[in-house]
Amino acid sequence: MNKPLVAALGTALAAGALIAPGNVATAAESPDISVTNTKAHLDQLQSIATSNGGNRYTGRPGYKASADYVKAKLDAAGYTTTLQSFSTSAGTSYNVIAEWPHGDANHVVMTGSHLDSVSAGPGINDNGSGSAGVLETALAYAASGQTPRNRLRFGFWGSEELGLLGSKYYVNNLPAAERDKIELYLNFDMIASPNPGYFVYDDNPAGDGARDDLVSYFTGKSVQTEFIDVQGRSDHAAFRSLGIPTAGTFSGAEEIKSSAQAAKWGGTAGQAFDACYHRSCDTISNLDLTSLDRQIDAIGYMIWAYAQKDYTGGPPPTGDNLLQNPGFESGTANWTGTTGVITSNTGRPARTGSWKAWLQGNGRSSSENIGQAVAIPSSATAAALSLWVRIDSAETTSSTVYDTLKVQVVNGSTTSTLATYSNLNKSASYVQKTLDLSPYKGKTVTVKFVGQEDSSLQTSFVIDDVAVTAG
Repeated sequence: MNKPLVAALGTALAAGALIAPGNVATAAESPDISVTNTKAHLDQLQSIATSNGGNRYTGRPGYKASADYVKAKLDAAGYTTTLQSFSTSAGTSYNVIAEWPHGDANHVVMTGSHLDSVSAGPGINDNGSGSAGVLETALAYAASGQTPRNRLRFGFWGSEELGLLGSKYYVNNLPAAERDKIELYLNFDMIASPNPGYFVYDDNPAGDGARDDLVSYFTGKSVQTEFIDVQGRSDHAAFRSLGIPTAGTFSGAEEIKSSAQAAKWGGTAGQAFDACYHRSCDTISNLDLTSLDRQIDAIGYMIWAYAQKDYTGGPPPTGDNLLQNPGFESGTANWTGTTGVITSNTGRPARTGSWKAWLQGNGRSSSENIGQAVAIPSSATAAALSLWVRIDSAETTSSTVYDTLKVQVVNGSTTSTLATYSNLNKSASYVQKTLDLSPYKGKTVTVKFVGQEDSSLQTSFVIDDVAVTAG
C-alpha cells in the first residue's frame, strides 16, 4: 500500500463466528489454492530483490525482473499476456495484464494486485503477498479445466507505491466501451501480515454484493472479518472512480492491533499488524502463512464464483435447467423437505410467478430445508447451480451471525457446503448467486438448502428461480 491509512480499521465488524462445519467436505466452489506454491512465488520475488539491490522498486532492475517472472508463468499456463509500459518519475514501469482466452468478452471479471515494492526493501508482504496469491490462483484456474461464463482478466500493477500510477494508467487508457465491460474488480494488497487481521473493503456501494460474498466466505470458515474504508490507498480506487464495482481484502499495515482484535484473531495486541511495513525487514520472514493460506483460498472462491456469475439477466450458464419445477410454481412437486416451506404466501414476494421457497422467518430456534436430486451428465464441460435469494432480518447487528442459510450438495454420504449466507447479508431485493458444480459431473447428487434460526428475531431466506445447468 502506498501511504498511511487514516481511517480507523475497526469501525465496522462485518461477520461473526460460526460453529465449524464438522465433516462437511470442501467443494470446488471454494478451491484449496496451494499455499506451498504461493510461498514459492514469494521466495522467487525475494531472490529477485536480493539479486537487485534489495528491492523491486519502479524503474530498477528488480521490478522488471518481477514483471518478467509473473508474465512467464502466465504465458506458460495459456494466458494471453501483455507487458504494458508507462513512464514515471522513477523511470519506466510496467503492468502485466493477463486474460484467460475463454468466456464472454463482453463481461469481464478482473482481479489485481500491485507488484512493486518501496525502495527501502523487497516488499514481500507489501505486496508480494497479494501478487503471489493472485498469480497462483490464476494458474490454478488455468489448470482446473473450468469453462468460465465470463472473461477472466488479471492485472499486476507497477508504480503503486508512487501513487497508484499503474492502475490509473491502465484504466485511463482503456476505451470507454472496454471499461464498460468490466463487471467487477477485486483487489488484494498485503494479505500475509505477520500480526494479521481480516479486513474486507467497504468503500464502494457498487461492490457491496462482492463485499458480502467475501464476508460470507470467511464466515463459513469461522473467520470473523471487519469492514475497512480503504479510501484511495490501493489500486481499486482507479476502477471505483469509474463506477466499476470493487471489493478486496487486507490483513493490516502500520496500524496497531487492539485488544478486541487480538481476542478475535489472535496475535499481539498493542503491536502493528505489520511492523515492517515499508521497511527493509519486509522480507520472506515477514509473513503469516495462516493468513496467506486463508486469503488465497478466498481469492479462489471469488474467482471461481464470479467466473460463472450471470451478468446478462438471463438464465445462468448455458444449457437446459436440469431441475424440475425450479421456480416452485407447481408447489412441492419434485422437491422434498420441511412442510410449508414452498408457499404462495404473499407475506414475502416471489421473484417471478407466485410461488417460492421461504425458509425460516419464525423468530424462534428452528431449522428448515428443501432439496432435489439431480443427475449431472459426465459429458458436461462445466456445471453450475444458481439461485435468486432475498434475505430480510429483524436482527439489527452488523457484526454477529445469528441465522444462516447453507447451500449444500449431498453426494452419497458426503455433504458439501458450497456457500453460507446469514442475517448479515440482508437485502431489499433478490440477489443472484452462482456456484460451481463441476466436481459432480457424472454423479446424481441432491441440491439442498438448509435454514437455521436462533431463539429470537426473525430472518427470512426466500429462494426462487433455482437452476442447475451443464454446458
